Amino acid sequence: MSLPFYQKSHQHYDLSYRNKDLRTTMSHYQQEKKRSAIYTHGSTAYSSRSSAAHRQESEAISQASTSSYQQQASQAYSLGASQSSLGSEVSRKAASAYEYGYSHGLTDSSLLLEDYSSKLSSKTKRAKQSLLSGEEKENLPSDYMVPIFSGRQVHVSGITDTEEERIKEAAAYIAQRNLLASEEGIIASKQSTASKQATVSKQATSTLQQEETFEKKSRKVAIREKAECLSLRKTLEETQAYHGKLNEDHLLHAPEFIIKPRSHTVWEKENVKLHCSVAGWPEPRLTWYKNQVPINVHANPGKYIIESRYGMHTLEINTCDFEDTAQYRASAMNVKGELSAYASVVVKRYKGEFDETRFHAGASTMPLSFAVTPYGYASKFEIHFDDKFDVSFGREGETMSLGCRVVITPEIKHFQPEVQWYRNGAPISPSKWVQPHWSGDRATLTFSHLNKEDEGLYTIRVRMGEYYEQYSAYVFVRDADAEIEGAPASPLDVVCLDANKDYIIISWKQPAVDGGSPILGYFIDKCEVGTDCWSQCNDTPVKFARFPVTGLIEGRSYIFRVRAVNKTGIGLPSRVSEPVAALDPAEKARLKSRPSAPWTGQIIVTEEEPTEGIIPGPPTDLSVTEATRSYVVLSWKPPGQRGHEGIMYFVEKCDAGTENWQRVNTELPVKSPRFALFDLAEGKSYRFRVRCSNSAGVGEPSEATEVTVVGDKLDIPKPPGKIIPSRNTDTSVVVSWEESKDAKELVGYYIESSVVGSGKWEPCNNNPVKGSRFTCHGLATGQSYIFRVRAVNAAGLSEYSQDSEAIEVKAAIGGGVSPDVWPELSDAPGGLTDSRGAVHGASPPTFLKDALPSSKPNKPSPPSSPHSLGQTEVSKVSETVQEELPPSPQKAAPKGQSKSDPQKKKKDLVAAPSPPYDITCLESFRDSMVLGWKQPDKTGGAEITGYYVNYREVIGGVPGKWREANIKAVSDEAYKISNLKENMVYQFQVAAMNIAGLGAPSAVSECFKCEEWTIAVPGPPHNLKYSEVRKNSLVLQWKPPLHSGRTPVTGYFVDIKETKAKDDQWRGLNEAAIKNKYLKVQGLKEGVSYVFRVRAINQAGVGKPSDLAGPVVAETRPGTKEVVVNVDDDGVISLNFECDQMTPKSEFTWSKDYIATEDSPRLEVESKGNKTKLTFKDLGMDDLGIYSCDVTDTDGIASSYVIDEEELKRLLALSHEHKFPTVPAKSELAVEILEKGQVRFWMQAEKLSGNAKVSYIFNEKEIFEGPKYKMHIDRNTGIIEMFMEKLQDEDEGTYTFQIQDGKATGHSTLVLIGDVYKKLQKEAEFQRQEWIRKQGPHFAEYLSWEVTGDCNVLLKCKVANIKKETHIVWYKDEREISVDEKHDFKDGICTLLITEFSKKDAGFYEVILKDDRGKDKSRLKLVDEAFKELMTEVCRKIALSATDLKIQSTAEGIRLYSFVTYYLDDLKVNWSHNGTGIKYTDRVKSGVTGEQIWLQINEPTPNDKGKYVMELFDGKTGHQKTVDLSGQGKPVFCRFKLDIANRARVLGGLPDVVTIQEGKALNLTCNVWGDPTPEVSWLKNEKSLASDDHCSLRFEAGKTAYFTITGVSTADSGKYGLVVKNKYGTETSDFTVSVFIPEDEARMAVSEPQKGNQKSSQKGNQKSK
Repeated sequence: MSLPFYQKSHQHYDLSYRNKDLRTTMSHYQQEKKRSAIYTHGSTAYSSRSSAAHRQESEAISQASTSSYQQQASQAYSLGASQSSLGSEVSRKAASAYEYGYSHGLTDSSLLLEDYSSKLSSKTKRAKQSLLSGEEKENLPSDYMVPIFSGRQVHVSGITDTEEERIKEAAAYIAQRNLLASEEGIIASKQSTASKQATVSKQATSTLQQEETFEKKSRKVAIREKAECLSLRKTLEETQAYHGKLNEDHLLHAPEFIIKPRSHTVWEKENVKLHCSVAGWPEPRLTWYKNQVPINVHANPGKYIIESRYGMHTLEINTCDFEDTAQYRASAMNVKGELSAYASVVVKRYKGEFDETRFHAGASTMPLSFAVTPYGYASKFEIHFDDKFDVSFGREGETMSLGCRVVITPEIKHFQPEVQWYRNGAPISPSKWVQPHWSGDRATLTFSHLNKEDEGLYTIRVRMGEYYEQYSAYVFVRDADAEIEGAPASPLDVVCLDANKDYIIISWKQPAVDGGSPILGYFIDKCEVGTDCWSQCNDTPVKFARFPVTGLIEGRSYIFRVRAVNKTGIGLPSRVSEPVAALDPAEKARLKSRPSAPWTGQIIVTEEEPTEGIIPGPPTDLSVTEATRSYVVLSWKPPGQRGHEGIMYFVEKCDAGTENWQRVNTELPVKSPRFALFDLAEGKSYRFRVRCSNSAGVGEPSEATEVTVVGDKLDIPKPPGKIIPSRNTDTSVVVSWEESKDAKELVGYYIESSVVGSGKWEPCNNNPVKGSRFTCHGLATGQSYIFRVRAVNAAGLSEYSQDSEAIEVKAAIGGGVSPDVWPELSDAPGGLTDSRGAVHGASPPTFLKDALPSSKPNKPSPPSSPHSLGQTEVSKVSETVQEELPPSPQKAAPKGQSKSDPQKKKKDLVAAPSPPYDITCLESFRDSMVLGWKQPDKTGGAEITGYYVNYREVIGGVPGKWREANIKAVSDEAYKISNLKENMVYQFQVAAMNIAGLGAPSAVSECFKCEEWTIAVPGPPHNLKYSEVRKNSLVLQWKPPLHSGRTPVTGYFVDIKETKAKDDQWRGLNEAAIKNKYLKVQGLKEGVSYVFRVRAINQAGVGKPSDLAGPVVAETRPGTKEVVVNVDDDGVISLNFECDQMTPKSEFTWSKDYIATEDSPRLEVESKGNKTKLTFKDLGMDDLGIYSCDVTDTDGIASSYVIDEEELKRLLALSHEHKFPTVPAKSELAVEILEKGQVRFWMQAEKLSGNAKVSYIFNEKEIFEGPKYKMHIDRNTGIIEMFMEKLQDEDEGTYTFQIQDGKATGHSTLVLIGDVYKKLQKEAEFQRQEWIRKQGPHFAEYLSWEVTGDCNVLLKCKVANIKKETHIVWYKDEREISVDEKHDFKDGICTLLITEFSKKDAGFYEVILKDDRGKDKSRLKLVDEAFKELMTEVCRKIALSATDLKIQSTAEGIRLYSFVTYYLDDLKVNWSHNGTGIKYTDRVKSGVTGEQIWLQINEPTPNDKGKYVMELFDGKTGHQKTVDLSGQGKPVFCRFKLDIANRARVLGGLPDVVTIQEGKALNLTCNVWGDPTPEVSWLKNEKSLASDDHCSLRFEAGKTAYFTITGVSTADSGKYGLVVKNKYGTETSDFTVSVFIPEDEARMAVSEPQKGNQKSSQKGNQKSK
């Protein structure tokens, strides 16, 4: 078991706490002590021969000591006999006797007794009782008990956190310990007792020694005793070391899991139990979590059972279901830290099992794949809502239930629809505040305790397979009655913005009601999870709606609430926040990331050795993230140099303009890289900096921040403007306003209403709403109201806006339209009618299909994203919380004007819209008709909010009175009018409305007869619109015909013609029908105006064409921008669009394949200003299609982007590259050996930034710079290096360089194992030795051979680091070779020339360099194969030196010959004639004479004509010389005879040897012959000899040659030759001259025979004469 770093660094370790083998201090220690005594003295405790006297004495001593101890000491203590568990009376008494007489060196046994009693008392020693109050104890972590001695049940209560309390308790502990020790000392100091004990002890020892003499022990017993003695000695040493270092601070230990929970996989309805055991001191508190959420056993009675018994903690989950599949965490925590262990529970379901309870458990959570099963029985589902919930009003603390009856046709038994509830577009999950429920055919949503956070637009969505329907209504929550009259209302939406170890930032929203006096501030309360104790966090109220809460215990979870205060008092608290843990985000991420295998519960714990001696560097990126008048929040990044030890931070501040730095947190070090500072003077300027610290010391400070002025940086928003009320229903009014200018971090708006003249204002909403439009409900019909609005952000609430104009609450049409607009409306009988039989939603706008109950096409089922929930049927009192639907694209305005006309922007005027036009009948039934129209050309500078339709009967061509078709405005350009008379003729008018009011009605339509359409073909498509207009293309969209004919519509045909062309010039764009409701028209001509129409087709045929779309000119307008795809650094793929021509009312609308994407869970849209971004959450094959973005309230500005399979692959590859960036490597990790034998590991990256970091890994463990390893990074070149002085056996393994450069990572690995490592190690050692060798004279190039051009062998080597005193010696076969020349080493080359190299020169050659610095040698082996190789090269050189074949006439015949430098027997000579080898005979012979290689042909014949080849074979290659004698015939042979006669030759006169005395003159005469006269030359030692004064050479009359040396010397000795030559041949006559000195005549006489000397003398005398 490894130690935590904090225990290793302090060299303290609670051995008995850590080691399970050590039990209680007293019992274990004394047991081992007694056993050791018994075994040492012959195991007498187990011997049958123990005497009775011995037993009695031992017993007496034990009793005496026990009785005396008990009389003096407390009754809580006893001395071992009763506590001991040794097992036998004999053992205990013998051990007691031994304990009191064992120490022979102590004369006073009382010292021994005092030592044992003070250090190892068997009684429990308790610290003094804590004097803390109950309130103070609540602030402590818990009422823990701390052990004083290891393993004993000895405790100290009331561990405190402050230094003062620690000192008090430490003092109490020391005093009580000393008191107990002094009491034991008094007992032990009694002389009579001590004397008696000493006497008895000596007798007992004597008896034991006598028994030991006669004891016979087996070898087994002896070995066991020895082992136990060693074990006891080790235990004693450890225990003594522990007690010597024992102090209070070191008793605490962080939690540690002894047994970790194990993952389980179980079947449904089974029980599962998780177990774990935790050690630590103080005793850790253990909390169970499910998916990081604390498990509350009270919230689910009977579901969970949590128990803790005897250190074993269990979590039992009863009747597991699929929702219990989760990751469970056991979190153990005490004052020293927190530790978690994870386990996963997987609940499996039997294949094919059907859970009927899921249809009766409230909101359906059934997976889609399961829900599709029954829908094959019906091709279409009709979903209706009956008994619907209306706009509801509740009060804080009350209960409320929303519900409606869901009617689905056709009905399928045993299957329920999928029901989901939403609040303001967000899905509602079951919680303790709200619970959805489904029973039979009714869906309900129950609020157990209403809060203002529950206020909003509630939507129920019911889905059956691919069909769904939804309904919405608003819920208002009023404030609860204040406990103190005039106190403010409760804040709302308390959330935790930021959490770490040291503080948690809490934010909230200010209430709408201040109680009649301004709110002075807010109090924040906290409560630890699992307790009911609330404590106030701030002493003075804070005005800013954010506050950092400090003083938290790391790892604990807390909940928070906020109370507002004014001069009257404190209001009610807000709803509590969600629990949040006081942990760093990195720690939370680490906990969430575990286990690495999601369903196995695997936990990876790595304990690293601390890096000692490394003082952390300065933090980086220090900045002020938030500054208010109450506090300042700093944040920074941890230092790069920190080791593996935890670091803490100290924050310092100084006044601006000074350098007087003051440490802020002197008592409480900061553990996380963020900190909140309080107690700063408002309006004063400060600078801040941070230092790091660990056990090695305090590091350097960071760079100071810029000057920060203490105060609220966030300003209170300005009040909104232009409050415009407009009529909606008889109990509601729509209020719109201009948003606050330059508002930052805006939370929303509060709207208040007041009855005119009352002076009393009431809030219309208690939860701030965003946007600039809100429907105020609950107003009194007929009353006149005024309205005002105020904005709110974290800094506070703005001033109230100006009051609006008064408006009377009544329906939008009734009484609100002048008679000149609707001339006959006042005469309508019966007042306003609801032609539908149900109330239409007025706000937000509705689709056509929402307004057509009898022919509802049932929208295809969208994904679960609820962003378009507002675009559905709503009740008559529904609310426009969400963004309103953009109107359909504007029809091209005449004269080039649009809604975003610059003049209108300047004037900023809002007018009523112009009339709609082109009213047509889209479909007709027996009692209803569907009308369609086009939206007005002029919107009045504001968005059209709806349309009102009026109709009248036409009987006999006479129109009747106008009647209202709808009370609530419809949003689409189509409406179904119900309750009409069959076969009656009607006329219609339509008027548009915006926030300015109702516009003028359209022209009266044509007469339409209300009758059932029975035509087989489909009706005309409608609502054609075009977008993405470019110079050669545009996109045309339409809606399907309302009348599909007898069979469903199967496709569409699109026709086009130029605007001015005749009707017979229509041409189709598609040959085959298309199923899409859009088409991208290509191939348009720039600048040409076009119109379009669409026809639908079914099995019966093609229907009537639609109304025309257009005219539209094919042109790309200036400033047109396209959708751009982008992949950010995180790999997130998005489509981006920007529009510079937006109006204040313009919005971006995204669609896929021209269907709105608002409900797609795969996409996320974010718009800000004139830019919008559509982000793909997980781009895949399901996302293939055309993505378009339209800008509302413009002239059709739009753009699209196509994602096909190729583009998908490209984007995914690019995303992966950005998401997981890599540092490209220019060269992978490699190793090389340097000059001194050092090993260099290196790699090169393409590019490294200044923040790049490298981790060096060896065998999966990180290594750091030190004596063994030297690291270096060159960020400019990207080279990363690591150096090692020497490779050892333990360095074999895998080396990895891991690079971290921002987000980019990279690594390169080199494996050095086996033969590869051994080879590298050997090479490194060799290079190391080489470097040592090169410190003195050495060979830069070792001995080698070379064959010169003269065919001699040259042995050479290159030397270095030599000086004048350096000597070189040559050896052959270990015998020194004398060298005539002395090497000067100028060129660093040493050579040894061997002439005429042959077999005799084979052997081992060695050359040695040496001087006073050392020596070096080089050896060359010239034997066996090496010699053969050299001889081959010599032979090759000789062969290459051969001259061309020549022909010479001799007396016997013809000679073919060639000269070589010299001849060796190893050179093989072969002759061939006409390609056939020559057989040698007496007539044809081959031979070598000196350096001449010849072929002699005697008495040549014509058969000898032809081509002759001489081949010289060097052992590997043959070298050829050729001569051709063909075609020369008989004259050749005659010429050969003539050549013999006229050839130059020496006739005679030269002796073979001439011996002459030094100083004499030598004269030689010789006769020569040749025709023509030959040329004469002389040679000496194979070299040409020239005539001079010393040696005279003459040739006279062409016949006589003279050779004269005037005074011979020993230098004239040598071999001489006379060469005569003419064109027929050459001949040489050789002679030898030997010069002797007279003084050496005696020696010469001895060396040669006397007769020979006389002859030589006579012959020399004759010649000299």
